[in-house]
Amino acid sequence: MCNSSKPTSSIRSVLKRASCIVGVGVALAAFSQGAAASCSYVVNNQWGSGFTASINITNSTSSTINGWNVSWQYNNNRVTNSWNANVSGSNPYTATSYGWNGTIQPGQTVSFGFQGNTNGGSAETPSVTGAACSGGSSSSSSSSSSSSSSSSSSSSSSSSSSSSSSSSSSSSSSSSSSSSSSSSSSSGGQCVEQCKWYQDAPRPLCVNQTSGWGWENSQSCIGRTTCESQSGSGGVVSTCSSSSSSSSSSSSSSSSSSSSSTSSSSSSSSSSSSSSTGGSGTFRVDSQGNITKNGSVFPVRCGSWFGLEGQHEPKDADNNADGAPLELYVGNMWWADTGRTIQQTMTEITAQGINVVRLPIAPQTLDPNDPQGIGDIQNGGVLKNHESVRQDNARQALEDFIILADQNNIEVIVDIHSCSNYVGWRAGRLDANPPYADADREGYEFTREEYSCGGGAANDDPYNESIWLDNLREIAGLPAQLGVDNIIGIDIFNEPWDYTWQEWKTLSENAYQAISSVNSDVLIFVEGIGSVTSNDVEIPHGDMASNPNWGENLYEAGDNPLNIPKERLVLSPHTYGPSVFVQRQFMDPSQSECTDLEGDAAGNADCNVVINPTVLRAGWDEHFGYLRDQGYAMVIGEFGGNMDWPNGTRAAEQEMWSHITPGVDREWQDALVDYMVEKDIQGCYWSINPESGDTGGWYSHDYVPDTNESGWGTWGGFDSLKTALLKLLWGM
Repeated sequence: MCNSSKPTSSIRSVLKRASCIVGVGVALAAFSQGAAASCSYVVNNQWGSGFTASINITNSTSSTINGWNVSWQYNNNRVTNSWNANVSGSNPYTATSYGWNGTIQPGQTVSFGFQGNTNGGSAETPSVTGAACSGGSSSSSSSSSSSSSSSSSSSSSSSSSSSSSSSSSSSSSSSSSSSSSSSSSSSGGQCVEQCKWYQDAPRPLCVNQTSGWGWENSQSCIGRTTCESQSGSGGVVSTCSSSSSSSSSSSSSSSSSSSSSTSSSSSSSSSSSSSSTGGSGTFRVDSQGNITKNGSVFPVRCGSWFGLEGQHEPKDADNNADGAPLELYVGNMWWADTGRTIQQTMTEITAQGINVVRLPIAPQTLDPNDPQGIGDIQNGGVLKNHESVRQDNARQALEDFIILADQNNIEVIVDIHSCSNYVGWRAGRLDANPPYADADREGYEFTREEYSCGGGAANDDPYNESIWLDNLREIAGLPAQLGVDNIIGIDIFNEPWDYTWQEWKTLSENAYQAISSVNSDVLIFVEGIGSVTSNDVEIPHGDMASNPNWGENLYEAGDNPLNIPKERLVLSPHTYGPSVFVQRQFMDPSQSECTDLEGDAAGNADCNVVINPTVLRAGWDEHFGYLRDQGYAMVIGEFGGNMDWPNGTRAAEQEMWSHITPGVDREWQDALVDYMVEKDIQGCYWSINPESGDTGGWYSHDYVPDTNESGWGTWGGFDSLKTALLKLLWGM
């Protein structure tokens, strides 16, 4: 679920662009006589007026490199932001290693990155020189071309050793994983065919299968036909190794973070899960249905934190009209510099008891080059967070968040929230097509009838089971790629209301197989379905008087259970009260004219809302509660609401329900939490951040619809009523 509304930027200014010459100096400890090392410069991405790039230092020697420094100079480009190195100067620039990435073991690569302006030209690709690249010589060795995927590299032998100390990291940024890949040709070495998977470093090709993802030799692999069928510049490549040049390589590194900014990381987001070591987190479900981590019971105290799955811009916005920016809400906007950081919020929520964050994403979040995840909206991009916390791309933001959460002892549930950032929460199926449920919602401007995933609209983001399973495998590889142990599970698809149970059961079982082929340590979170599909197929859900929310209906799972081991399965229904949708079970039984009415129709008929816990519990029992009694692990994936509804919602809804005394949604939330405590059901509250249009958040929001629109994105303190509710649920 994610129903948000917000203002957009109206400020325009001009970005500039750039081009460069690079020199790299690396301090080497015991750099062996005649050994070879290499350096490369890679342009990772270009857009209207900016670029991101990385410099990769590969230790192809037999000795450890301790400390490195880099200097480079542009012709026209200028650096505006950097990550994973201490960068100083103003053309020329100098970068030195942090303590955590100053040591480069033989065969490893260290990368750091930067964002820049091109100043009216194009992103240039420089020559690379330095001790590791040219044996300590300060002369340059060149090869370059200026395209978004180009790189320059040089290699030579070194006959001397030198030393230098790397500077310590500053406390102003939170850096996280970095990795990238580059290739330099070699002769006389051994070459191996691998798969260049989109922007990732080359991954192994499967030997025993030609399509899909597999698991061979204790690592994930990609079938040849799957590799060759991807869009973009990826495909089957040859990687070579020799004593005189370096082959494609990949490295992942993580760092400690500070409290001021979390926007720094490798923008290329291209680590390979097959070439790095993950953490030791093994998540299971015990015989009583308790989730465990490494054998110890793990109580889930969870909230959702959204934005990376795609926000919705107004159709008449000055910039990025009708856009869907892939940007986490962090409470610090370009027009209101509050100083809030992701680290600050993690500190605050863990102090309150949170130990799990459910993180919604879209397939496009995984793509570091998606234009809806890049650039300042004031300068031709789409992002609205303040520059101090602004991401470089959506994939980098995802990886940064996971690593920072790991450092804060927060587990993460990665949730595929839709088939497309444009379609959003309304999808209901992998290949969703309009019309959607909100097409005729009164007073609502964020409809998406022009977008689809199944070819049914003018703007289509094609999505299907094959792509979805590939996405799940990719997410399953993140712990190894990032070196973390905090991905507790994958919520395989949000609110699949447009499937029958048998259809969804089959898809869920296929998802389990795909995830387990890469990672057997994470849990599979499976949501329920709905009550009727888009083609009017009625779905059994028990008593017709109680209608399930999208994602709530697990009525048939008892007689037709999922073929997924109980120790790996978490059932994750969603359920909401009247502030999200007024269901028929909320109608006042004394108003016969309101029987079976719901939604806007009930509001326009002046129907009362009555919260009867006995009626609600009967519905919850039928829809999902009975499965908890059978020993299944259960985490309600979404619940929450606006405690003061209908106050605080859009004007049309307030008018429609003006006859209702505020407080009925609070009654509903109280009833649900009482039920959850009794049944020992855990849950993820929607949401931590306050930008949800129908539920609000745990944090309060300065924004008030139609009253204080400029307060959008400015957070206050924790809502005291919601805090008390969550502490009751958590037994704190």
